[in-house]
Amino acid sequence: MNIVVLGAGALGAYFGARCEEAGHPVQFLVRYNRAEQLRKNGLKIQSPNGDYQVSNLNIVEDTKDIEQADVVILAVKGYHLNEELLSNLKALVQKGARVLPLLNGIEHIQFLQDELGEENVLGGLSYIISTLDDNGHVIHSSAQHDLIFGPLHPSQTELCNELETVFDQANMAGVLSSNILLGLWNKYMVITAFSGVTTAGDLTLGTIRETSNTMRLAEEVLHEVKLLAIAKGVNLNNDHIEKAKELLSGFPSEATSSMHQDRRKGMQIEADHLLGGALRLAAQEGLKLPHIETLYALVKPYELKMQ
Repeated sequence: MNIVVLGAGALGAYFGARCEEAGHPVQFLVRYNRAEQLRKNGLKIQSPNGDYQVSNLNIVEDTKDIEQADVVILAVKGYHLNEELLSNLKALVQKGARVLPLLNGIEHIQFLQDELGEENVLGGLSYIISTLDDNGHVIHSSAQHDLIFGPLHPSQTELCNELETVFDQANMAGVLSSNILLGLWNKYMVITAFSGVTTAGDLTLGTIRETSNTMRLAEEVLHEVKLLAIAKGVNLNNDHIEKAKELLSGFPSEATSSMHQDRRKGMQIEADHLLGGALRLAAQEGLKLPHIETLYALVKPYELKMQ
């Protein structure tokens, strides 16, 4: 399978490298600075599941240099969904590719379907803790490296079955879901609470768990996203909330969200994509999400500051 990775950050680089390691042709479509870094340093993975250095590193900066593409692994931040990126995606779709977005959030699914065609956008999400070091190599710091995917349109079933074979061959946990939309909303529920409270409060997960009022705030956010999902026709329930709480309880005390890490580094954050997205979707349904609205008001200034 011909795979294009658009967004070779810690997430895209990891999964792209694992597919290349399994023998599939992978092209990394990146901007100039990342291309130069990769050409200079190569791409290495440091992981508890096994280290790897990409042996056939194929770097491209223009879609014109991509002859064939079956799947595009889209691994960017929500604020990167701009005209340039859409132009690249449209060019790759015209070459026969389907797009597998691994963004946090939920609002981007409808946006991409509207821009690219409903049949061209798969459902996807990941659970992984990874970052890039100063040389642009991937530091994968936990054993979890899950990529969950599935069809959002009946025409995608065959491709998803082929992708399942690809990911089974790779050193990663690829899981084909029969209800990927539920999975997307379930993760959105978790990440909205996790990223919102850690970023607004400048807190690690351990501190949140040790403070009952703060942990209750995170639980209220879970409930608000559950209500939003139900309004959108997705059956999140209290069992999903309990599992989300168990998930947050299982992370190390020093763990924090990627949005909080970006705030600490003085980088742009996904406040509008994650929290703002929930508020926009809620407004469509006439819902009020007071806890999410408060978190959004607290973290939005950091996003504006870094733009």
